Amino acid sequence: MMGFGLRRQRKAGAGGDRRERARLQLDLRKRLLLIGAGLGLCSVALLVRAFNLQVVDQAFYRRQGDARFVREIEIPTSRGMITDRNGEPLAISSPVESIWANPRELLKSPERLPQLAQALGMPLDELASRLSARADREFVYLKRRINPDEAARILALDIPGVASQREYRRFYPQGEVLAHVLGFTNVDDRGQEGLELAFDDWLRGEPGAKRVIRDNKGRIVENVDLVRPAQPGHDLVLSIDRRIQYLTYRELRNAIAETGASSGSAVVLDVATGEVLAMANIPSFNPNAVGGSPRDAHRNRAVTDLMEPGSTMKPITVAAALEAGVITPSTLFDTNPGWIPNGNYRTTDTHNYGVLDTTGVIRKSSNVGAALIARRLSNAQFNAFVRRFGYGRTTGSGFPGEAAGLFPPPERWSGTTKQTMSYGYGLSVTPLQIAVAYAALGNGGLLHQPTFVKGQHNPPRRVLDPKIAQEVLKMMQTVTEPGGTATQAAILGYHVAGKTGTSRKASAGGYSRRYIGYFAGLVPVAHPRFAMVVAINDPDPTRKGYYGGVVAGPVFRNVMEGALRLMDVAPDDLPAWLAAQQAAEARRQKSAGPAPLAALVSSPVAGGAR
Repeated sequence: MMGFGLRRQRKAGAGGDRRERARLQLDLRKRLLLIGAGLGLCSVALLVRAFNLQVVDQAFYRRQGDARFVREIEIPTSRGMITDRNGEPLAISSPVESIWANPRELLKSPERLPQLAQALGMPLDELASRLSARADREFVYLKRRINPDEAARILALDIPGVASQREYRRFYPQGEVLAHVLGFTNVDDRGQEGLELAFDDWLRGEPGAKRVIRDNKGRIVENVDLVRPAQPGHDLVLSIDRRIQYLTYRELRNAIAETGASSGSAVVLDVATGEVLAMANIPSFNPNAVGGSPRDAHRNRAVTDLMEPGSTMKPITVAAALEAGVITPSTLFDTNPGWIPNGNYRTTDTHNYGVLDTTGVIRKSSNVGAALIARRLSNAQFNAFVRRFGYGRTTGSGFPGEAAGLFPPPERWSGTTKQTMSYGYGLSVTPLQIAVAYAALGNGGLLHQPTFVKGQHNPPRRVLDPKIAQEVLKMMQTVTEPGGTATQAAILGYHVAGKTGTSRKASAGGYSRRYIGYFAGLVPVAHPRFAMVVAINDPDPTRKGYYGGVVAGPVFRNVMEGALRLMDVAPDDLPAWLAAQQAAEARRQKSAGPAPLAALVSSPVAGGAR
């Protein structure tokens, strides 16, 4: 019985083992199925994800990838060229390179910074500071607008994160001669002053854009596509004549040096069109290296500085009285004893000229005579006439910062205002305004708005009867002839109509012993071609004096002699011109003397019988 029981126990144990093994096998299969199902689900998920990435959302992820490698960069464009009226280049854009860096990339290689700083010519601490301050950016300029060869040497160092891009730099071949007219551009090639600023939109053009792929060093490895093409700036042809401009600048500079003046300005206009042929100022600056010049030297004094016109006002006063019919060219004025009352002060002449006719008032530049003429005009007449010539408002030249001048309305005049204005005190003008007014006298009473652009002629306004304009010109002609105040402005072979001016500079509510010397003139009188104004500011009285005829007249003469020759303007004083030519020929023959005997023997004429 015991044996049977043991056998049953053994059988029961064996059956349990089989069941346990079956259970374990079932568990294993379940686990394998679960694992397989899980792997299958993962595979399906991966397939779905891949399908989503490659088909459904491919555009989004392509953009994400592109954002890391594809960049849209600007295609720089050149600024339009500026030329003079004859096509001579005055402002040119030259291609240059600018070195830039990706601070994130560059700062990963700090050991290369000393080498880069040396190549850039920059202190190491300055370079490190600049990069650290912009460590969160991908672009920072290191050195701009340098020679392409220099940029190539820097790039050849193969420093990670350092690259270059093309830009343009403005170059001014005439340098300081035309600095005030042209102005200059900034580091981004935008006009900052002068005509570069006035015509910035016209000259600048429109940069283009393209998509590129850059590598981790910032280098372009592929051009993807063109977004928009670059549109170069338009060229600008000025009314300026480079040759006359150089003459004007040179003679003005020489005059400033000779007279010890602090500054000076000169303007030359084409009488028939109002075109500005030359405009110069001293002191000047080099527009190719603007940073090295004082800010005050950048000012175009011919259009921005206001000054009392002095005796250059007298022809305007005379013209106003002639138009009003209150005087004639032969009307007499008693200027004895050389002064007349002017409120609490006096209107005085440098000499007692006694009795002068209207022409004599101009020829001798009599303040007393001008005041006596102005007394015959009403305030309304004088005010309307002077404003007609453009005083009290800008000339409309379009030059940035042009001053309007100061010509107060009659309601602000005192009892002596008109009298002092008649000879150029109590109002303020620019040299350009004087030139425009004188050009109108020379143009038969037609006033042109001045322009710096060749061929840009605005319809003129009639401001004076041609007959009166001619009468005033004839009076002004006597100024440069013997007995006048500006014989140093006379030009051989040409009749010159002009007017000197010498005004004391205002100071502390009165007038100082400092002066501005002017000469304003037209040539030739028969058919005026040029109007020119010269202003010499604060000349040293101990050198050449301070009167306009002495300090400014020679500048007019020297510039106009050259301009008349360059433009091939025929003389209008032929007798004087021919007499001078004959005298010069006689002097040449006299200095040459009789021909030597040896020369006669060997000459073809003397030996013609041989």
